Amino acid sequence: MNINLSLYNIKPYTFTFRQQEGSKQIPLEKTPAKDTFELSVGYINDLHGQTNNMTRILSGLKGDLRLSAGDNDIGDEKNKLVNRAVVRFMNMANIKGSALGNHELDTKQKDFLDTISQYNGKYFAANLKQEPIEIEDPEEVEELQRAKLDNYIKKSEIIEVKGEKIGLVGAAPIDLADRITHPSYHKDCSVDDLEDSIEDIQKEINQLKEAGVNKIFLLSHLGHEKDKIVAQNTEGIDVIIGGHTHELIKDIKEGQNLFYSKAGEPVIITEAGKNGNYFGQLNLTFDKDGIITKAQNNIGETTLFHKNLIHQYVLNEILGEPEVVGYIKSVTPPPMTLIEENAHANFMCDAMRHELDTDIALWNNSGTRSFFREGIIDSRDIKDIAPFEDRVSVANVSEKKLVDMFKHTVETTYNSHGNKPGLLAVSGLNYTVDPEEGELIAMNFVDRDGTEHPIDIDNPREDKLYKIAQDSFMMFEGADFDILAPKEECINYPFNKDYLACEYIKHLNRPIEINQTGRVRFES
Repeated sequence: MNINLSLYNIKPYTFTFRQQEGSKQIPLEKTPAKDTFELSVGYINDLHGQTNNMTRILSGLKGDLRLSAGDNDIGDEKNKLVNRAVVRFMNMANIKGSALGNHELDTKQKDFLDTISQYNGKYFAANLKQEPIEIEDPEEVEELQRAKLDNYIKKSEIIEVKGEKIGLVGAAPIDLADRITHPSYHKDCSVDDLEDSIEDIQKEINQLKEAGVNKIFLLSHLGHEKDKIVAQNTEGIDVIIGGHTHELIKDIKEGQNLFYSKAGEPVIITEAGKNGNYFGQLNLTFDKDGIITKAQNNIGETTLFHKNLIHQYVLNEILGEPEVVGYIKSVTPPPMTLIEENAHANFMCDAMRHELDTDIALWNNSGTRSFFREGIIDSRDIKDIAPFEDRVSVANVSEKKLVDMFKHTVETTYNSHGNKPGLLAVSGLNYTVDPEEGELIAMNFVDRDGTEHPIDIDNPREDKLYKIAQDSFMMFEGADFDILAPKEECINYPFNKDYLACEYIKHLNRPIEINQTGRVRFES
């Protein structure tokens, strides 16, 4: 049966499963209608609190069952209103279950539970462990607002869709402790390693199968490579709704997102990029034994859909009316990787540098969660670009400390999986990297007149100081970068980069061109 997906504006892709050699016999012939079950599944992952994309996803997300692979939220308790808006979106989108992502635990435990108490679905993580609160220091429990997470985060659950039992199991990211904003909030929590996580997942699957469930979905925030391993080393999973590594997986391709379980049964993996720029619909046909015999995986591009006006009204109720601040005349396309220059992030650095009157401004490229678009721009559009409430800080930093930080960042970026933390966005500075060696090879300070002043990166001065603007998360909390100045040496402002960008655009008082490139140069 061909399912009409004309809303997606793409050619439907259908994959009919072959029998894997040497594996369990998988019937591929069309079974009688009464012996088949058809299910359409709408899915999202790594939404990261993108409010504008939520309103568009609501206009396009379809499916008998709707699921998320986690990282729906963004930021700590300062982002509480955005996280409340996320829950309203998930309820309106009828998302029945979500994996527990790392960004869900950016905030304190009680704040997280207060937020998800309004969620009509469930969060899942079979591999999350928490020490009993009774054995913790009572003062620390009160100060850090600890709570019993397992009262709210389930390992697995059975739901009913179209009269059939469906099993949901969840998996939290193994690198949770390294990816959350405030590790101290969750020192009582841990996530099992991959081998133990597979055991945790299989245990839940076995219990679901004993209860008569033969259609099982794993909601996973493990990341794509780990999802592949889970698919081939478990028995009973039909689909892994994946996230965390921000892969954009279209169609169904053997060896990429189609694998076979230990029992030789097909397992499909999905992942729809990041920041809500895409979402998916997976159409499935199961035989009477609960084995997938036919599948179709389509990806929808969020910008192709109109905003849901009801959700827009709900957002305004929670977050307030956005302020129109200017007009974007033209834009340079945003980068696809963290080792490309990001003109959108560079513009945000220009705003920090200009509004705070500093020599240099820096920003973490991977912290850029959206981008500028042509047309009228308002404060919520800019908030989506910089959603974390990381207040801006200014400090005097030595040339040596600045150069050392850039050297370490470039080296780490080119030698890490996914090129994290990424090349830095800059204003008042340009730098050159050797992408083959993964090294910083030149750097120039650029003054207000646009004159370049070379910095000797082999012998940077300790007595030469630059006034630098960054967000606090980068400046003195690390965020995968060398700390440039301790908090007590900084001027710490009560606002974020988005506020400065709005003010900068209003002060420019002209149509804006986002073309701030040439600040990162590449030379082998």
